[in-house]
Amino acid sequence: MRWTKLVRSILTISAVLAGVGALATGLAVNRQAKAAEAAYPPIGNFVEVTGGRVHYVQDGSGPHVVLLHAAGGNLRDFTFDLMDRLTDTYTVTAFDRPGLGYTDRVPGVDDGAFATEGDPPAAQATMLREAAAAIGITDPIVVGHSFGGIVALAWALQGLDAQSPQDATAIVSLAGVAMPWPGDLGWYYTYNGSALGGAVMVPLISGFVPKSTIDAAIVETFAPNPPPAGYADHIGPPLTLRTDSFRANVRQVNTLYPHVVEMSQRYPALTLPIEIVHGSEDTTVPAHIHSQELIKIVPSVNLTMLEGIGHMPHQSDPEAAVAAIDRAAARAGLR
Repeated sequence: MRWTKLVRSILTISAVLAGVGALATGLAVNRQAKAAEAAYPPIGNFVEVTGGRVHYVQDGSGPHVVLLHAAGGNLRDFTFDLMDRLTDTYTVTAFDRPGLGYTDRVPGVDDGAFATEGDPPAAQATMLREAAAAIGITDPIVVGHSFGGIVALAWALQGLDAQSPQDATAIVSLAGVAMPWPGDLGWYYTYNGSALGGAVMVPLISGFVPKSTIDAAIVETFAPNPPPAGYADHIGPPLTLRTDSFRANVRQVNTLYPHVVEMSQRYPALTLPIEIVHGSEDTTVPAHIHSQELIKIVPSVNLTMLEGIGHMPHQSDPEAAVAAIDRAAARAGLR
């Protein structure tokens, strides 16, 4: 009898402690999210699309250029520097991709705490093409960095299925994901993208990760190049640490592989101009796995390798990114 009471007492205390821990985590997560949105509010406009809304920034005049950011990012990555370099020549629109920044997730995707579903590249492209149509974007050059590169390719592939004024006239990939890769993604994505990780670990990281960890991650992303002064303060990393955005991001990456396999089988049908800029020191999306393999199966690809540059070519060598967009425009007959 005494053992039964002891076990019940232990279970009760454990339940109370778990409840207190969950409450503390929830409070920290809500506090962090509110602070992130207060410090980094929307800087653009919203457009309603099927199932939600899309956040975008648009400026400039001339042929349309669409900018799609990487995993874990938002459109502020482009408003830091690249966008201002383009607006004298192009009408430039930077989108928050679905689930990130201030754009809603793709409609129909389960976003519960224990869900594991990601927003597929094709579904993201569909949502953003609808937004593009609503705000008058036609015949765009679609520029994608890292994960944004695979969404840009999905945007182009949809032009093979049915003609639309929003079809891409050219693609520019900045260290973009393109091809299937060997091995797995490592524990960070596989665990945090799992049901248990999404429910338990993601809120803990969202609520308690220190700024030093965020700064170190940015340095690692740029390596071996230094981040530009003021970059970390501009882009708003805490936005990605909001629980919903964090879950959306890791699930998109964790479920990406089969979509890339399927898409890669269709690449040889692409004939539009494709310009790629890739750093030789990129270990996040290695050129020898992605860009240097894509060029073997798509004749319209022109690859520019940047020696000594890592995963952020548009920040570390923005002139090269602008030159690639200008080449794409010329090849597409837009200039």
